[in-house]
Amino acid sequence: MIPMIQFLSPGRLWWLLLVPLLLLVHLVVSGLAARGRGAHDPLLAAVRVERSWQVHLAVILAALSLVALTVAFARPKQDVLQPRERATIVVAIDVSLSMQADDVTPTRLGASKEAAMDFVRSLPPKFNVALVSFAGTATVVVPPTQDRGVVTSAIDGLRLQPSTAIGEGIYTALSALNQVPPDPEHPNDPPPARIVLLSDGFTTIGRPAAEAAQQARSQSVPIYSIAYGTLGGSIMIEGSRQPVPVDYNELATVARISGGKAYRATTANQLKEVYRDIGSSVGKVAVPVDVSNRYVGVAAAFALLASLGVVSLAARWP
Repeated sequence: MIPMIQFLSPGRLWWLLLVPLLLLVHLVVSGLAARGRGAHDPLLAAVRVERSWQVHLAVILAALSLVALTVAFARPKQDVLQPRERATIVVAIDVSLSMQADDVTPTRLGASKEAAMDFVRSLPPKFNVALVSFAGTATVVVPPTQDRGVVTSAIDGLRLQPSTAIGEGIYTALSALNQVPPDPEHPNDPPPARIVLLSDGFTTIGRPAAEAAQQARSQSVPIYSIAYGTLGGSIMIEGSRQPVPVDYNELATVARISGGKAYRATTANQLKEVYRDIGSSVGKVAVPVDVSNRYVGVAAAFALLASLGVVSLAARWP
């Protein structure tokens, strides 16, 4: 699919209506001139017919030059990714008992900790980072801070707990955003916020995750969900092995409703790649940039060709 051109001043495109009008005038004038000359000088009329395609080509090239200039006048734009100066990232990690499954080396939780710590260290220095853990309940372990050491130490200290309350984890992550310290340079302008939520299971207790995701959307906080683990994961409970397959659907639904993005990871390396991709997404912002100069160059090229055509006709005219 060819992407649509977007403009910073789209109202100026109305000037394009002049182009077909000018072409119509050219055709009318050319027709009248051809009939007039043919009536008095048959030889000149024959030469005119022979070269008419060259005249039309020169006019078409000139019209294309006008089109390109008008497009440039409307200031076409292109989104360019630039580093984001400020943002708040809430890292929400599932610490339910199923995270002790060893289908990922050393365990789901162990690999999650390492990848999450690398992710936090990679974020821009001015980003605030908060840590939320959830199992049967959810807790703000670290409120938003720019101290990466505090957050990574807290991640390393996470411990397993029973049950899974994904919805509560999201609501708690949203509440953590109320603790973002004001920026002295922008006291009335809250920075954009994102939730990075890692889980391996489905909700077993608490409010529905879909409702929490809708609340996140209403607050313009996209959720980047990571479904971590394999379908064959299992844990030992009271001497018997119980399957704990990862649930992709609920986490994908959470991301979709909130306006974020859903990821899957079945190995430690894949999880690190996912965190790198998320870091690139949340660490940069699409900024519209004026690219009018591209179309000015195209207009100049068409104008040059049209000029060469006119000069050629004038030089060879009998």
